[in-house]
Amino acid sequence: MEKRQNYSRKREAIYEAICGTDIHPTADWIYQTLKPVYPDLSLGTVYRNISRFKEEGKIVSVGVVNGQERLDGNTVPHSHFICKVCGRVLDVGSDGVITDGHLDQSIAKRYGCQVDFHDLVFHGTCSHCL
Repeated sequence: MEKRQNYSRKREAIYEAICGTDIHPTADWIYQTLKPVYPDLSLGTVYRNISRFKEEGKIVSVGVVNGQERLDGNTVPHSHFICKVCGRVLDVGSDGVITDGHLDQSIAKRYGCQVDFHDLVFHGTCSHCL
């Protein structure tokens, strides 16, 4: 029974770590952040829970940046900007300008398909690296 409680607390901590930041964390960042609080936490536990959260639709993957998958706890449709210099991932378009559905409708009509959603990612150099 105690093992089950630890698992639940760790799972909740992992989820909160993802949702509690806007840096679009990696599994390694989550592990390093939570390891001092949960000394018996394994990287495997972090990865298993990330998979579970993605399957449940609680989090989304922004994609792989510099060899590591970046995660987002904000599941409301929005786009991202990825800096090619530092790897920073920024939320863009959460005001509805880029994600308003007109693009989905236009693509569906033009190609005769059904669009469920789209991912739009901008790449370039962020203001900190310019």
